[in-house]
Amino acid sequence: MSVGREFDIILFGGTGFTGSLAAEYLAAEAPTGCRWAVAGRNPDKLAALRDRLADINPDCAALELLPADVTDVDSLRAVAARSRVVVSAVGPYLTHGEPLVAACAEAGTDYLDLAGEPEFVDRMYLGYHDTAVASGARLVHCCGFDSIPADLGTYFTVQQLPEDVPIRVRAYVSASAGWSAGTKNSAVNAVARLRTTASVAARRRRVEGRPADRRVRGDKGVPHYEKIVGAWALPAPIIDPQIVLRSARALPRYGPDFTYGHHLAVRTFPMAAAIVGGVGAAVLAAQVPPARKFLLSRSRPGDGPSAERRAKAWFRFRFVAEGGGRRVLTEVSGGDPGYGETARMLGQSALCLAFDDLSATAGQVTTAVAMGDALVDRLRRAGLVFRVVDERASA
Repeated sequence: MSVGREFDIILFGGTGFTGSLAAEYLAAEAPTGCRWAVAGRNPDKLAALRDRLADINPDCAALELLPADVTDVDSLRAVAARSRVVVSAVGPYLTHGEPLVAACAEAGTDYLDLAGEPEFVDRMYLGYHDTAVASGARLVHCCGFDSIPADLGTYFTVQQLPEDVPIRVRAYVSASAGWSAGTKNSAVNAVARLRTTASVAARRRRVEGRPADRRVRGDKGVPHYEKIVGAWALPAPIIDPQIVLRSARALPRYGPDFTYGHHLAVRTFPMAAAIVGGVGAAVLAAQVPPARKFLLSRSRPGDGPSAERRAKAWFRFRFVAEGGGRRVLTEVSGGDPGYGETARMLGQSALCLAFDDLSATAGQVTTAVAMGDALVDRLRRAGLVFRVVDERASA
């Protein structure tokens, strides 16, 4: 267990595009007395980061910088052994993430990341869930835009409906944002490995338990116009629904028969058709090595949207839920989803694990299972919107 550690939080990878935003958020928002540090492989970049953080919070001039590299297992073990919570912002996680997960699982250290890569998350479950259960570590992936709005938004929505009744939730996502080089590269590499991803997911299904007395299902759906949200709905086969369904299997509050569907909400039919065509073309291109190399070459590590563009970015999740004769429409919304809000979500998740009184959990768990109400409350106080838009008897 991680009692008596030197640090409350260590951020690994704070010099990358998203990692630096997370570091800036902690510099501004970590409470007095929070003992945190930054780890990475490049001492010059770490020192430059500390200088920037000191401009935000003068106390950060004394921030400790820890040497750590994904190719040096001993350095990662040292990081895991010194902190109660370790946050990883080093992706693509399928390439760089496993050694730190292993170190945290073995050391009984809580671990958070921003992974949106289903294959990585499933591989980490297969490799380290049992180790983390034994050590008491909580391994919590997808602590940014992937997949906190979907996971905690569904968690919040379910609580607006009666208990012990069948519940159906449909999520509709709209956003305007730019994406960093790391995010683009992770997406290209993920779609290039669809067969492998499916194989690893099947292995996980064979070993992972399912509730014996409850049913939890995903609804893949078909493209359609949804009057309630006023948009065309496109099924979105990303990691969010997988995370939501894992929360539903673990938490009886989701009812005896729970169904979840996840959709991209697009205002016009031509735009919806263009998205379907563009995504299809990108998936096909990613299967061909020369085309994949070209896609990956279009952005450089560290690239990302400008501060001006991030300031104009936004996201909104609308959840339509029915159960027990009631229908509710809820919303989770905020600003720049990929970076500003992701840094906020990741930072608040780390602070939640480090300082809040939470239910005892261990192993690979979701944000809803590990932190639930405590993290919803933190995010609302930090500026994210969780609200009920409409509530009525169902038709």
